[in-house]
Amino acid sequence: MAKDRILVGRFGAPQGVGGELRLTSFTSVPGAIAAYKPLFDESGTRRFSIVRLRPIKHNMFVVKIAGVDDRASAATLTHAKLFVARASLPDVGGEEFYLADLIGLTATNEAGETFGSVVNVLNFGGGDILEIVCPDRCETLLLPFTKEVFSHVDIEAGHLTVVPPAGIEGKPSER
Repeated sequence: MAKDRILVGRFGAPQGVGGELRLTSFTSVPGAIAAYKPLFDESGTRRFSIVRLRPIKHNMFVVKIAGVDDRASAATLTHAKLFVARASLPDVGGEEFYLADLIGLTATNEAGETFGSVVNVLNFGGGDILEIVCPDRCETLLLPFTKEVFSHVDIEAGHLTVVPPAGIEGKPSER
């Protein structure tokens, strides 16, 4: 994922016949997604403007998008990811960062030894998960992005500290 754009939401299924569809917001204030402009798709070629936003859950909404006037048009947007240019977002500091900033960080164990590197941030509804590629393992690891598992994140230094859950070795070479 490019570091010059930030994933802020994803369209869901159409809602009704008038072109509305569901939207999951990944922003810290979920309803603020309507204020981010421009919103664009993963390729950066298609732009979206939210005309109306109606909450249905904490971070889920039914939205009306400009130019989407029927169910068939809305259905073509199902699962489309929404991005915003990083430059249009506020700077973060301290212990705050954008999830996109985690991709590419080196994961080290508590002894400072390289454990692997972050290749993706996933979320299937139960919280963020970091996908870690370890040099001496065939498979990638999916670890919950919690303070217990990732005790320290240093974006500036380019690494995070991983405390592997029980059953996962602390060094890739230990098998």
